[in-house]
Amino acid sequence: MTIDDDPLYIFTITCADRKGIVAAVAGFLADHDCFITESTHFGDPISHRFFMRTVFRPGPLTPSIAEATQRFSRLAERFEMVWGIHDARRKERVLIMVSRFDHCLNDLLYRYRTGDLRIDIPAIVSNHPDLAPLAEWHGVPFHHLPVTPESKGEQEQRLLRLVDELSVDLVVLARYMQILSPRTCDRLSGRCINIHHSFLPGFKGSRPYQRAHAHGVKLIGATAHYVVADLDAGPIIEQEVQRVDHTFAPEDLARVGRDIENAVLARAVRLHIEHRVLLNNGRTVILR
Repeated sequence: MTIDDDPLYIFTITCADRKGIVAAVAGFLADHDCFITESTHFGDPISHRFFMRTVFRPGPLTPSIAEATQRFSRLAERFEMVWGIHDARRKERVLIMVSRFDHCLNDLLYRYRTGDLRIDIPAIVSNHPDLAPLAEWHGVPFHHLPVTPESKGEQEQRLLRLVDELSVDLVVLARYMQILSPRTCDRLSGRCINIHHSFLPGFKGSRPYQRAHAHGVKLIGATAHYVVADLDAGPIIEQEVQRVDHTFAPEDLARVGRDIENAVLARAVRLHIEHRVLLNNGRTVILR
């Protein structure tokens, strides 16, 4: 999808699956002088839910987006849609959380700096001060919020205040080695992405590559998922694996894992900011 100076909007729609939804949406856009540039949809035969993502450009006769939104709401009520219209030119505001491992943060900052990821990063939050120089080099404010059992609740409150004050759209845990409380998970539901250092559900917790080596694994992977209160059980957005063998030491597995984590997390962030991820109960629908 090419973004330029012309207005461009993204419709996302979820509702019960039934006849006529695609025709109704396309007809509405045509009637309002809109040109559809991209459209993808999926009807889930198991959940009987319908998912749609449509990109369109307004034409000379299209009313203001506020007026078009108001008019579409009447159609949405008929189909009982959960829906949104998003400005595709707007950069999503992404707050990144990190501990001491810097590879995912460094990769996201590079993609941000080069324009590969069309995002704004208003803040980096860490429970350690180690990566402040990296944030400073990229011109991103760094917030050191050290976490202890006694300070965890207070620091999460500070985090949520930052999310509100900075109008953050998405929080990314780029190897943030702390477990968020259920309350914080609920506040960030559907807008907090974590990268897991293995192909879920395998090898949760610490020292995953050492344990993977001990079990003689033949595949190393990474999983990006939305954060929920149940640890590493959130809806999965993206995954990847790479084949390894008996010649790989734990350090080699970790090296392969870092590269996969970078790629998987970046892809998950891109899918989210382009509004391609729709929730389907505990799973996701990815409309590519």
